[in-house]
Amino acid sequence: MNLTISGHHLELTPAIRDYVQTKLERIRRHFDHVIDVAVILTVDKLPEKEKRQKAEINLRVRGKDLHVESIAHDLYAAIDGLIDKLDRQVIKYKTKIQDHQHEAIKHYAEPSAA
Repeated sequence: MNLTISGHHLELTPAIRDYVQTKLERIRRHFDHVIDVAVILTVDKLPEKEKRQKAEINLRVRGKDLHVESIAHDLYAAIDGLIDKLDRQVIKYKTKIQDHQHEAIKHYAEPSAA
């Protein structure tokens, strides 16, 4: 799995980088066929003297790209919300894959009429 973490208007500290990596372990625990992960952390400076923290993630798996974003006043809260949303999407994708890999009805052996 390739992991890319970038920051816009934000200095990425080793603490933030480690926090994101430990949170992504939860995703790996549910689904380990992840190809690529791109995390973008942004600080939006609004005119009313508030700072809005935004975290985005693009997760690439075989056959699909998942995009999630979360906004909060605290960067760590934004990352937590992001991982929660991503976890739900990954579990949904995993169950969708598992449900559709059954053998087609036309390939089942027909019962012989007696």
